[in-house]
Amino acid sequence: MINKEMHLREDLFEGKEKSPTRSGFGKGAVEAGKADERVVVLSADLAESTRADAFQKEFPERFVEVGVAEQNMATVGAGMAAYGKIPFITSYATFSPGRNWEQIRTTIAINNVPVKICGMHAGLLTGPDGATHQALEDIALMRAMPNMIVISPCDAEEGRKATLAAAKNGLPTYLRFARDKTPVMTTPETPFEIGKAQIFWKSKNPKVAVFATGPLVYNALLAARELEGHGIGTAVVNVHTIKPLDKELIVALARETGSVVTVEEHQIMGGLGGAIAELLARECPTPIEFVGIQDKFGQSGEPKELMEHYGLGVSHISAAVSKVLGRK
Repeated sequence: MINKEMHLREDLFEGKEKSPTRSGFGKGAVEAGKADERVVVLSADLAESTRADAFQKEFPERFVEVGVAEQNMATVGAGMAAYGKIPFITSYATFSPGRNWEQIRTTIAINNVPVKICGMHAGLLTGPDGATHQALEDIALMRAMPNMIVISPCDAEEGRKATLAAAKNGLPTYLRFARDKTPVMTTPETPFEIGKAQIFWKSKNPKVAVFATGPLVYNALLAARELEGHGIGTAVVNVHTIKPLDKELIVALARETGSVVTVEEHQIMGGLGGAIAELLARECPTPIEFVGIQDKFGQSGEPKELMEHYGLGVSHISAAVSKVLGRK
């Protein structure tokens, strides 16, 4: 059943309102800029695509266009942060952190300065741009980075809140955003706190805990509703913060249900599934199935087609639930 305490949209399953999570960044950056004059935004020649142009229009004097130079953008951002600014550096995730990982490591993470790395067009939702522009390894890159917070918002509204929260946390932070429009599940009243996962759905007697991140939380909810109709109870958790994980909630649900499924638009190695598997191996060994990219690169196609082709659709989540139940 939908968790009413989460203040989710009443028309959640109709999916009427859609917006890309990157638009949440655009709105959040402007709000953060109004709240704190230290906030600055840097772009690598992709202001419109990343939605950084919203901040550019509102605060042109606090916007820096560095051109096609992601490595420079990371080091400039680090320097600005060292002198008291709160920089958001923006580009496609395949370029940042894909191209400038070493600069992020050396100038941002090692120095532990509060630069916010905004990786746009992450995952298969980049669609026709194909494998070169579909970042499917970025969570793994940034999760392994000491001092780095990693956030993957489930929708545009949560993307706005994540941007605002990142502006205040005083830490290096990676924010993962998608290109394509996806259903907006949350509302302005939905709680959001870095490091605190949220139970969006919970049956009376859940047999499987489904931990999902990013826009695929919606598919997990659709699968939960479908499974409920077949008498299979689940709990669906929005894990928007992949580092640090909400260890207490994840372990508690694993113990309660006895089986786990992870869902992500990312390689199953090194992403959300890997993080949860590592946690449960230490704290609560549990049968687990992984819904994600199975050690493959992306390809050109419409986002919906790619989701089905790579096994990320509602039916695939339901199948993973059935499979893990067979292992209990």
